[in-house]
Amino acid sequence: MRGLASDNEAGVDPEIMKAILAANQGHAHAYSEDEWTRLAMEQFHRNFGADCQVFFTFGGTGSNVFALACLCRSFEAIFCSRDAHLYHSECGAVENFIGSKVVPIETADGHLRPQDIESYLYWQEEVHASIPRVISITQSTELGTVYRPQEILALVEYAHQHGMRVHMDGTRLVNAAASLNCSLGALTTELGIDAISFGGTKNGLLMGEAVLFPNCDPSLSRNFSAIWKQSMQMPSKARFIAAQFLALLKDDHWLHNASHENKMAKYLAEQVSTIPEVEIVYPVETNAVFAKIPPNWIEALVNVCHFYAWDSSTGLVRWMTNFDTQPEDIDLFIGKLYSLSMASVRPENAITLEQRMSREQAKDISETRPWLSMICDSQSTEELKNKYDSWAKTYDADVRK
Repeated sequence: MRGLASDNEAGVDPEIMKAILAANQGHAHAYSEDEWTRLAMEQFHRNFGADCQVFFTFGGTGSNVFALACLCRSFEAIFCSRDAHLYHSECGAVENFIGSKVVPIETADGHLRPQDIESYLYWQEEVHASIPRVISITQSTELGTVYRPQEILALVEYAHQHGMRVHMDGTRLVNAAASLNCSLGALTTELGIDAISFGGTKNGLLMGEAVLFPNCDPSLSRNFSAIWKQSMQMPSKARFIAAQFLALLKDDHWLHNASHENKMAKYLAEQVSTIPEVEIVYPVETNAVFAKIPPNWIEALVNVCHFYAWDSSTGLVRWMTNFDTQPEDIDLFIGKLYSLSMASVRPENAITLEQRMSREQAKDISETRPWLSMICDSQSTEELKNKYDSWAKTYDADVRK
């Protein structure tokens, strides 16, 4: 079955693959001087404004390094949430390549707020401390939550008032925009964001990201190309990244993918919420579901569907949906959750659906959820397990076809 570990594990969107193959015809100028790049730039300008400068890069970490290198220097500080990918999942890349100090700030929900930065402003007058220069936020956050436009605007205004700039790690920006029913520009350019690492790989691309500067400071922008090259992020065959972004942005294909991903995450959250042992930890606003499950369930579940345990000791896990996640994948996963839940009820030979929901309620929806019909008809743990295993094998065989 399709996994729930990461949108990095999904394949390539068929529309994106078609674009790659179409771009692979004949020769084209290198270093973003090709027709594919020109057409992609038109789409970026349509979404982020005519003045937006765009630079293609190879991956997410490189995008963040390049974007932040354009905004700050080695003796300056970058503030981010302690949950930020920039802080805990990029192996110190920013500090290694730029030399800037990355300052993690504890937050309850992955959101930074102006008051979180306030206590660090005295560093501006302190020669012994790194000078505050950049606030980096992630949209959507690493916890699957989204910044509302007013939250971003408050941060941008605060930053600019104090001589700082705002970087957005937008690896899942499309999911946030779909969730809020906003345009991409309404969450970035129109709010004064200075730099964006715009995700591609997590949104159906084979590879490639884009760094955007929608509100360029002329004193900075003259050096962007040099920093791009020095950051080792300048692709020579740029048409193959450009073609993918062209397909993603044209006709708002990104919205189709992101809306589907978000919908599947909500479906997953709704179904697991009926299982008493499962607790949803954060609001499900995009394509991530964070939940707590009994720690001893993790191994059995991972054997059915790959996902990440955020904290194995407490049972905190993350389930991530993708552009190709199907309801049948989720049904299979939920079926395993239910089999584990039922197996935990005592006595083992007296497990009935009434211990979870009314028989009438279950039968009403069992036609669209095979795992519920199994529970309806099963009166023991062993019987339920056998039915589930048989159905799972049949489903996997169908998927392989």
